[in-house]
Amino acid sequence: MMSPLRPRECKLTRKEAENYGFCLRLEKYKTGHLIRNVAKGSPAEKAGLKDGDRVLRVNGIFVDKEDHGTVADLVRESVDSVSFLVLDEKSYEDAHKEGVNFEELGQTLPVQQQAENTSVVTNGEPGPVTHPRLCYLVKEKNSYGFSLKTTEGHKGLFIIDLAPQGPAALAGVQPNDRLIEINGENVENDTHEEVVEKVRRSGNRLVFLVSNKETDQYYKSQNMQLRREMASLKLLPHKPRRLELAKGKNGYGFYLRMEQNGKGHLIKDIDSGSPAAEVGLKDNDILVAVNGESVEALDHEAVVEKIRKSGEKTVLLVVDDETDAMYKMAKISPCLYYHTPVQSPCEAEVPTCHTAKEHHKPRLCYLVKGPSGFGFRLNAIKGLPGQFIKEVKEGGPAERAGLQIDDILIEVNGANVENEDYDDVVARIHDGGNKLKLVVCGEEAYRHFKAQNMPVTAPMADPPDSSSDPPAYTEIQAPEPDGPLPEPRERANSSSSSLSVASEEDDTKL
Repeated sequence: MMSPLRPRECKLTRKEAENYGFCLRLEKYKTGHLIRNVAKGSPAEKAGLKDGDRVLRVNGIFVDKEDHGTVADLVRESVDSVSFLVLDEKSYEDAHKEGVNFEELGQTLPVQQQAENTSVVTNGEPGPVTHPRLCYLVKEKNSYGFSLKTTEGHKGLFIIDLAPQGPAALAGVQPNDRLIEINGENVENDTHEEVVEKVRRSGNRLVFLVSNKETDQYYKSQNMQLRREMASLKLLPHKPRRLELAKGKNGYGFYLRMEQNGKGHLIKDIDSGSPAAEVGLKDNDILVAVNGESVEALDHEAVVEKIRKSGEKTVLLVVDDETDAMYKMAKISPCLYYHTPVQSPCEAEVPTCHTAKEHHKPRLCYLVKGPSGFGFRLNAIKGLPGQFIKEVKEGGPAERAGLQIDDILIEVNGANVENEDYDDVVARIHDGGNKLKLVVCGEEAYRHFKAQNMPVTAPMADPPDSSSDPPAYTEIQAPEPDGPLPEPRERANSSSSSLSVASEEDDTKL
């Protein structure tokens, strides 16, 4: 039997222009968010952080199963101080093997913090006040069943006059809740008239992000900004479905199709009596994760490869049309419902027609290796996830392809690398041979997308200029195409006989 776990609370306080003095990392073959490179004499060392510690909570928020980008953002938003609940490396790894529920450790907090985390009751169920809530309202008899008011000296609009058993009350909205977002759009600085107009334009359905007085006080005390990915999703009526499939003698028994309508990876043509049919997979279900890893930003072949590499078992996270529409309206990903740890950003759904400004776009860069390589250097910055472009060689392949110094690297040859280790990203580049397809984003654009809770994906970028050919060098062993390289989802037929890809859509039997 394991000895009782002893998580430690470490509160880091820094001075102006001072770093906290540690790195937060994900590492291959290790689980959890790791503390690394604790600087001597830093706030991290003074607070008691140790190399290898695993972060369970940040400012009281359970983060062990959150993606790395979300955890890093929580730390960044803590301007002057940040509180960690951590376990030492050995205790964490032993407990993980035993299947310990780390979230329950957050219940053993000091008296003062327990008071701060007092629970309220929502729709008959208790929930921590330290979380805002997402509520899905469906209009009845031309009304949502609430009114709005402004309060002098308080920011934003507040919910009043809730109709008993009305749409708002049934959705989990409470009297005097503060309205933060409508359909994923922040309204904290909007006027009463502007908010009313947005509600009217929403049609018969809308998603509210709301908080109450206790939640606001807690976040203010922690110097944190309320964000939708921190919200409780348990009140949302439509849930994603997690299905475990065991491969049969004829495979899993369904087709995976990528249609050119922006809808995503669709389940089609389920065989009667197949493993897919037995677990309840349905025609037109949308696949959003494979084995706990988001696939929303991946192309068809990458998703197929993930399923095939699963071996004899695979776990799929799917949504139906109604669930997909609700999550898209809220501008969050269904992956967040199960707090799935993912490699690629899974915080938000990106509609095909996004509302980002024209200059807020990632860029596609196709590089062909020259005599001296690709002509750029990759760099990682201590304390920050991700890789950055440095030292773009004048006249080299990188410069010709449009790569710029300080570009943030998003994808390498179709794979998202935002949360990958430096060595893994370098290996991907080497594995690409003489040709390289990168998705990069300037710092300003990247901050814009993160502020809007949008993952950055290749389809958001403008297609390459069709009037120019990719650069060619004598070192290239394979002949280069006459025209530009195709866009990410316009693929030629696969050389593998088991994978058939059409020009209008990708369709693969699994």
